[in-house]
Amino acid sequence: MKNSKKICVVGASGLVGSSIVRHALEEGYFVNGTLRDKSDITKVKYLNKLPNSNNLKLFNAKMENKKDFVNPMQNADAVFVACLIPTYKGVDGTPAKDMDDKRGYEEIINPTVNGCLNIIKVAKEKGIKNIIICSSTSSTNPVPPIEFKNETEHWSDEKEQCKAKKYTSATKTVMEKMAIRYCEENDIRLSIILPTGLYGDPVLPIHLNHNPFIWLKRVIEGGSPRHEKIPNDSASMIHLRDLAKIFLAVYENPSASGRYFGVYKSLHWEDIYNECKKLMPNMKMPQRFSEAPVKPTTFDFTRRDTLNVKIRNFSTTLKETIDWLKTNPFSEEIGNE
Repeated sequence: MKNSKKICVVGASGLVGSSIVRHALEEGYFVNGTLRDKSDITKVKYLNKLPNSNNLKLFNAKMENKKDFVNPMQNADAVFVACLIPTYKGVDGTPAKDMDDKRGYEEIINPTVNGCLNIIKVAKEKGIKNIIICSSTSSTNPVPPIEFKNETEHWSDEKEQCKAKKYTSATKTVMEKMAIRYCEENDIRLSIILPTGLYGDPVLPIHLNHNPFIWLKRVIEGGSPRHEKIPNDSASMIHLRDLAKIFLAVYENPSASGRYFGVYKSLHWEDIYNECKKLMPNMKMPQRFSEAPVKPTTFDFTRRDTLNVKIRNFSTTLKETIDWLKTNPFSEEIGNE
């Protein structure tokens, strides 16, 4: 156990948030976690089963209600914002890609941006000077594309994203710029982690409804892979436990601030499937593409590596994910609910 500081994790039952909670408890922190409904036993019971969960206190909070965050942030040394999950549909179920800019901003972008600002404003009022936000690599895709991306220079253009009807991705870009501006103006140390492609062992059964867990579980059971045809594209990834270590590392390093890639690297989908085939020899492989393979996205990991977090390679990450899924996690508890 390292310490007895208290941190606040907003979005404690989310895929990333619960992994931060798990790692923080393992490191001896006291954790105030927020979720939309702490009476939801299907989520809370698993958080309360984590090692050292006697150091965890849960609160109801919705990001649209500033007052909800006053008590969770009491005596907290830092706030981790992991509640900004992507929104793909409007209030009436209209897909984001079918909206115009007015609706895209009103129903997809602004609720998340304003919710994030609410959280940061309460932190400021409570005198908290350390904020760590979970965003996404979708905010680091300039037009035209860059061959070798870094976190400081390379930004998506929210206007281009909206023009392409990518309001969900534009949300991250707008939110990050707003958060950076506010924190600079108010002397708050802000770190932004940019993950994608989350593998490993999630904390809650509901997280198995996310890819890659859905399709890997299906393949283990003899079903089809994610694609009928291998995409001529790349995908980035990281183990959830390594991502959680990155979040704690930026908090614990007083000189850390700004954006950090939260990924191991990017691999072509053909390499991802070949790795799967090694571990699951009986899997049905998707049809191969016919054109020349595109080059995977490449990242400049200079900043990420200053955090000194040892990150599992993809072979290890995939094997640990598949081995964990083969244990049929949560099956006993789910059957008793």
